Amino acid sequence: MGYQQGLSGLSGASNDLDVIGNNIANANTVGFKQGQAQFADMYANSVATAVNNQIGIGSQMSEVQQQFGQGTITTTSQALDVAINGNGFFQMSANGANVYSRNGVFNLAANGTIVNAAGQTLMGYAANAQGVINSSSTVPLVVPNSNLPPSATQNVSFAFNLNSQAAVPTQTPFDPNNANTYSATSQINVNDSLGGTHAVNVFFVKQSTGSWEAYATTGTANTPVTTGSATDTTGDLGTVTFDQSGNMIPTPPATAIAPFSFSIPNGASNSPTALQTMSMSFTGTTQYGATTGLVSSTQDGYSSSELAGFSVGTDGTLTGTYTNGKTQALGQIALATFANNNGLQDLGGNNYQQTAASGLAQVSVPGSTNHGSLQGGAVENSNVDLTSSLVDLITAQRNYQANAQTIKTQQTVDQTLINL
Repeated sequence: MGYQQGLSGLSGASNDLDVIGNNIANANTVGFKQGQAQFADMYANSVATAVNNQIGIGSQMSEVQQQFGQGTITTTSQALDVAINGNGFFQMSANGANVYSRNGVFNLAANGTIVNAAGQTLMGYAANAQGVINSSSTVPLVVPNSNLPPSATQNVSFAFNLNSQAAVPTQTPFDPNNANTYSATSQINVNDSLGGTHAVNVFFVKQSTGSWEAYATTGTANTPVTTGSATDTTGDLGTVTFDQSGNMIPTPPATAIAPFSFSIPNGASNSPTALQTMSMSFTGTTQYGATTGLVSSTQDGYSSSELAGFSVGTDGTLTGTYTNGKTQALGQIALATFANNNGLQDLGGNNYQQTAASGLAQVSVPGSTNHGSLQGGAVENSNVDLTSSLVDLITAQRNYQANAQTIKTQQTVDQTLINL
């Protein structure tokens, strides 16, 4: 009888239409992976020798196989929109259990945790107060709402060009308040341990061609700093010398000319005479026959500041930008991969669950072996090809009609027999 085959064909075509319709319905779902219905034929069990005249009894759907191909990536204006480019899933925490998703649309909860639309928490590696990431285990990622603490200056760097043809000052000794006693000067603000700023002034006094004496003072009163020797309060940092090519001796990387310290009356200590020690470097300073001038100056301290924004790097590092211009790692997004993606259980809501068929989740940083990279400010679109899906829809419809015709033909044959 052809009814069994026809009915199984109708059921299969109907299932195929369901799968195609689900693909079309999710064409705009972020991170969605289209499915494809897979079918297998069916045969009735037979006796041992009756194998040459078997007639199939129809077909059955063996599985719905999801196609985990890459979807196109679209940029957005949201810093916490994250797209996966390559293999991997976001690890999400839902009521204490881990689920996995390709949907990278996230936002901040009131407590600073990064969550998706369902309130599930994004998992990753935490960073400490210094921005050092601990990749030993994944934890819920949190964007701290605290200020970046200040950091006291430890190193100061100046790079000058000192004119080799400049005249030796006619007046001695060095006096920071008398421009006729020095050849060049510049100023930089440094920070104490509470983030307060203090001016440091540096001076060069030419001794002869190839030899310059460096001095440093603090504040508008030009108070001489204390140098490496506690008894030296002249502010003399030492001699800076140059070779015949105008390069500083020793050639870079030169370290500090001399450590120096100065009082910080409004610093971390209650004592108005408390000293803060730092090192001065003149690496990059030259002596050429050109105008004397400052090339660059830097110092490694900074004041307290607020978080102004953040971004996600290709390796998943969440980097915060602060109002003082500093940046610091706030955490790192982790990715999970599986030996068999089609072994994952689809939970709906853009989530998958690990099963024995999928294998255990291999969690690591983006960009590592077999783990894709991330793109911040972007989302991965559904990988559904609407044009192809519409063609598949027509094909499934024709299959349904053909199987219905099988039943209709069998009915006609039966009616002929009945009429005999």
